[in-house]
Amino acid sequence: MVTGKSSTCDVYILAIESSCDDTSAAVIRNDTILSNVVAGQKVHEAFGGVVPELASRAHQQNMIPVVDVALKRAGVSKKQLSAVAFTRGPGLLGSLFVGTSFAKGFALALDIPLIEVNHLQAHVLALFIREEGRDRKTPGFPFLCLLVSGGNSQIILVKDHLHMEVIGQTIDDAAGEAFDKCAKVMDLPYPGGPFIDKLAREGDPGRFTFTKPLIKGLDYSFSGLKTNFLYFLRDRLEENPSFIEENKADLSASLQKTIVDILMQKLVKAAKQTRIREIAIAGGVSANSGLREALHKESGKRKWNIYIPEFEYTMDNAAMIAIAGYYKYLRGDFTSQQVVPFARTHL
Repeated sequence: MVTGKSSTCDVYILAIESSCDDTSAAVIRNDTILSNVVAGQKVHEAFGGVVPELASRAHQQNMIPVVDVALKRAGVSKKQLSAVAFTRGPGLLGSLFVGTSFAKGFALALDIPLIEVNHLQAHVLALFIREEGRDRKTPGFPFLCLLVSGGNSQIILVKDHLHMEVIGQTIDDAAGEAFDKCAKVMDLPYPGGPFIDKLAREGDPGRFTFTKPLIKGLDYSFSGLKTNFLYFLRDRLEENPSFIEENKADLSASLQKTIVDILMQKLVKAAKQTRIREIAIAGGVSANSGLREALHKESGKRKWNIYIPEFEYTMDNAAMIAIAGYYKYLRGDFTSQQVVPFARTHL
């Protein structure tokens, strides 16, 4: 296996992210991001969700241009690279195969190490990304991280950069999925989460009441809430066909409050059980204004030190893959050319 360059030199890593429908490449110098380029795929909007076959084809078209732009923006040549990091999983297999194949070929051609990264672990490590000219506080170990996205809702005990333990997680649907599926029922564009967040700012969060499942321990469940929301709208539409259109803001605000309350209730419980006051959020749903406000409110009440990633690092992006790759590089944790992606995994 290829070994890394001397630790006395700056470490330059090219990172590739292709787990779902965004093709992204980033370049990092040590723990400082030099570029982070993301190419979205609008083709899925017409279907109300990601179509795996279309996603993998778009990755094939986007990969080389995105990598080229990332290197140019960073002002880094291929010869300066110390390693290539890539998302191995979890995610859509077809999309992951495109990113994995490109990373393997790129690393092999340059004779530099290959670093596989767990997508979920990378979301957490986005909290440690540094940018030139900007100071950011980072969590101290151990800390709790609420990871919330379209596919995952987990409470993670983070013991160090590469040692994480899931202490609570959804037993069915994720919070982000609940946002998107309920938004689809209201005929909002895809992805629906950001549209619900925007409408919620104009609505009354106490107008409607929805189901909050009673799940033991620190685990979550959102399937019951989705069903309750669907049946609630069905019954109201029978009475008034214009019900959704006339109440979109209040529906959005009430739904968002319910989801945030569910998430925060278990996070507070986890903090009490572990006696940890270093608290973070990460993942796509961490961009939600309601969740951020709730976290700030609890931090004032419970004397928490809270950490929230920059908006651009909440969604799927290669910068988070780069910072994860950097910490693995420091430990000499490289992978082989025989590596294959995986669709599902735990941290």
